[in-house]
Amino acid sequence: MTGKKQHIAIIGDGSMATVLAMLLDSRGFAVTIWGAFPDYIDALIQTRENRRYLPGYRLPQAIRFTADPAAVFDGADLIVSAIPTQFIRPTWTKLAEHLPQGVGIVSVAKGIETDTLLRPTQVIADVIAGTADDPDRAARPLASMCGPSVAHELARCLPATVCAACDDETFAQRVQEMFTTQWFRVYTHDDLLGVELAGATKNVIALAAGIIDGLQAGNNAKSALLSRGLAEITRLGVAMGASAQTFFGLTGVGDLATTCFSPTGRNRTCGEQLGKGRKLDDVLAGIPGVVEGVPTTKAVVRLAQKYRVEMPITEAVNAVLFESMDPIEAIGRLMSRRMKSERIG
Repeated sequence: MTGKKQHIAIIGDGSMATVLAMLLDSRGFAVTIWGAFPDYIDALIQTRENRRYLPGYRLPQAIRFTADPAAVFDGADLIVSAIPTQFIRPTWTKLAEHLPQGVGIVSVAKGIETDTLLRPTQVIADVIAGTADDPDRAARPLASMCGPSVAHELARCLPATVCAACDDETFAQRVQEMFTTQWFRVYTHDDLLGVELAGATKNVIALAAGIIDGLQAGNNAKSALLSRGLAEITRLGVAMGASAQTFFGLTGVGDLATTCFSPTGRNRTCGEQLGKGRKLDDVLAGIPGVVEGVPTTKAVVRLAQKYRVEMPITEAVNAVLFESMDPIEAIGRLMSRRMKSERIG
């Protein structure tokens, strides 16, 4: 790149926000991270290490940090939203008045807002449209970047591949060009609904995979879970208007497999502790960051009811999380369902 560096504003100070800042810095962009808590931002400035969410990695000196909503957007050419789904609305409500006109936003959140059943990009669009004085201010491209992307592996520059999904193909291609490196490959995708829904629902199946690990139920059970879990989230996606093919690509089966097997994944880890008999509140208190699959389970159950889609695994996870069902009983109910032929989607 030549001339003035393009400026990337990253909203959020978690593991994904941090690792993407490191990636973009290595690409030659000027990067600013915004966080909601000034004390934590001060600690990042002083230590140059995200000790809570991504410990062990020195953050480049060029990356800037701020808790000022206005300062983060100064001269921004692209905005990355790395806020957990249930916090997107209050965060963007605070930030919306400072947004520069026309600058595109890339969301990396994976979840469904529980109150509205909206996807991350829909929540952002809703907030912007509801708070902007100028109606044209809401007319900006919104993309989702999802795929198998464990933050600790990205920090080590291990190979990873994701998709940038957007209704605006030109913006998807721009995101692809900005984020692609020799070790981080970005594909474009035109199914924004499917990509975001796949990213959200796989976290629910990952909770179930962790429960199986905690119960030591074996690899046969876990493989069956992934297969049947993929079938039910595909059914929901198709019913909502997404392409079935999306769920058999990177953001579907690819991200599902990584989330269900990664030892550092928060959702799988949460499920594993539940399978070992621990209470949900105690488990969540011991895991840094947000376990997106927990609130998303509630939302997906509601979506399944709304679109009249059968999702037995999701219902079983919901029963374990919120109805005090014993994990062993949940598996027993799944195994004793009426006999039928297999179908996908």
